[in-house]
Amino acid sequence: MPRRRVSPRGRHAVDAVIVGAGPNGLAAAVILARAGLRVEVHEAAATPGGGARTEELTVPGHHHDVCSAVHPMGLASPFFRAFDLAAHGVRMLQPEVAYAHPLDGGRAGLAWRDLDRTAEELGVDGRAWRGLLAPLVRAWPGLVGVAMSDLRGLPPDPITALALARRMAEQGSPAWNLRFRGATAPAMLTGVTAHAIAPPRALAPAGAGLLLAALAHAVGWPIPEGGSAVVVEALVRDLVAHGGRVITGSRIDRLDQLPPANAVLLDLAPAGLLRIAEADLPPSYVRALRRFRHGGAACKVDFALTGPVPWSAPGCALAGTLHLIGTRDEAVAAERAVARGVHADRPYVLAAQPGVVDATRAPAGRHTLWTYAHVPNGSDVDVSAVVTAQIERFAPGFRDLVAAVGVRTALDVERHDANDVGGDIAAGAVTLWQTVARPVPRIDPYATPLPGVYLCSASTPPGPGVHGMAGLHAARRVLRTRFGIRTDPLRLLRLP
Repeated sequence: MPRRRVSPRGRHAVDAVIVGAGPNGLAAAVILARAGLRVEVHEAAATPGGGARTEELTVPGHHHDVCSAVHPMGLASPFFRAFDLAAHGVRMLQPEVAYAHPLDGGRAGLAWRDLDRTAEELGVDGRAWRGLLAPLVRAWPGLVGVAMSDLRGLPPDPITALALARRMAEQGSPAWNLRFRGATAPAMLTGVTAHAIAPPRALAPAGAGLLLAALAHAVGWPIPEGGSAVVVEALVRDLVAHGGRVITGSRIDRLDQLPPANAVLLDLAPAGLLRIAEADLPPSYVRALRRFRHGGAACKVDFALTGPVPWSAPGCALAGTLHLIGTRDEAVAAERAVARGVHADRPYVLAAQPGVVDATRAPAGRHTLWTYAHVPNGSDVDVSAVVTAQIERFAPGFRDLVAAVGVRTALDVERHDANDVGGDIAAGAVTLWQTVARPVPRIDPYATPLPGVYLCSASTPPGPGVHGMAGLHAARRVLRTRFGIRTDPLRLLRLP
C-alpha cells in the first residue's frame, strides 16, 4: 500500500472529498482510500447508489431496481474486473438469453451467450451477424479498453479500435441495412443501439450498440442477485474497510460547505457543478458548460406481477432483458419522435425480468418487471398505459397479471437523481462530439479551472453506464497531480 502523502497545500483532516455516491463517485473513493488517503463522500439522498439503487417501488416484498438493472460492465469494465465483485460477495446471475427482441406474429430474435447459436437461429442473416460481431467478441477486452478509455491519445488497442470504427461507420450510416436480408437481425441490433436514447442511425449510438451486442456474447448481460444496490453496497464496504466514510442526507449547495481537503471530486452533471460553483468559475468555462446538451429521457414503469410475463415468442421467457419496439423502422421512427420532443404512440420500451434468474426479487409465485419508455426530455407524462400496451402486444394476457404499478415520469427521475437532467439517464446527449468532448472540449475533461476540483460523473468520458471508469480516470489524475502518487489505480484495486 502506498504511503499517505500530503500536497503542498497542507494537512487536513480529510485528504479528498467526493460529492455524489453514485457508481463513479464511489469508484473514485475506493481508489483514493486504497491509496492510503482519508476520503469522505457526501450524498444528498438517504442512501448511496445514484443510478444503482434497489427499492420497493410497488408493493412490499417486490424489489425493483430504480435505474440500472442489468450489468454487463459489472463483468467487463477494467474497474470492476480489477475490483472483482464476486470476491466482494456479489453474485452476478446469467440468464440463458442475454436479450430478446420480440416481433409481431410470435417471433423473436434471441441473443444467446453462444454467438454461433444466435447466428444459427437468425437463418438468412446468421452469417452477417457473425461477421459483424465475431471480431469484437473475440477481442472483447480490447474493445472494452477502447470504449472505456478517457478518449484521449492513441487507443489502447488500435486494431480493435479500427474494427469498431469500421462497423460504426456502417451501422451509423445509410449503409446499415446492406449486410442484412431479413428483419430479425437488424431489429435486434437496433434494439441494442437504442439504449443510447438517440436516433439509432448515427455513429455514437451505433458504437454503444455494437459494444453491448458484443458483450452479450462475450461476458453476458448479468443481473446482480438482490438488485443493483448490492454492487453499491460492495463498494461502500470496501471504502469503509480502507478508512473512508459515506455521509448520506448531505446536500452540498456550495463548495465552502465541504471540509478542507486537498482534492474535491464531483460526481455531478454540468448543471450540478454550475449550481454549487458558478460564481467561482471563469465565464468561458461557464459558457462551455451551458452548451452541454442533454438527450432523450426515460419514464420508468415498474410492475408487480402475479405470475411470469406470458410472452408469445419462444425463448423470451429465458431473457433477462427485452427490447419492445418491433422492427428496425419502428425503432427509428420512435427515437426520431423523441428527439423532436414528441411522445411516440408506440415508444421504445426496455424491459428486464430479473425473476428468470433471481428469486429474491419477489415473494414466491410473484414476479417483478422493470421497464422504461423513451420520452422527450423534461416530460411529465405518465406513459404507463402505452408501456402496458406495448408489452401486451408481445405478451397477450399481461394486463391480467398486473398487481401494482409504480411510475416515475422523466421529471420524477430527475427529482430522484439530479444528474439525470430532464430524465436523461445517459447524463448527456449521446453524440459523437459529446462523447469525446464531455462535458467540455479540454485536454483533461476531469479537471475544472478551480485548483483541486475535479468532475468524475457520467457526464465525463467514457459516458453512461455502471462501469466506474469515469471515477477511475479522475482518481488517477488526482493521485498524480494532487498527491504525487503514480501507482496504477487498477493495481490498487487488486490489492487485498
